[in-house]
Amino acid sequence: MAVARITEIIAGSTKGFQEAVEDGISRANKTLKNVEGAWIKDQSVILDNGKIKEYRVVMKVTFILKD
Repeated sequence: MAVARITEIIAGSTKGFQEAVEDGISRANKTLKNVEGAWIKDQSVILDNGKIKEYRVVMKVTFILKD
């Protein structure tokens, strides 16, 4: 039986939500072992003079704990 843990991370990109998700997962894989999935909790944009400056995602990343 596996035991999992969930951690919440925020990632951003100047290009779009898809890249923010990919960057967040990539960074999570550098720190966390056995990443199994992610759930996008929220999306938002940061504006500068009415223009989108950054796309941000808040995601919950699931990883399996070692025995």
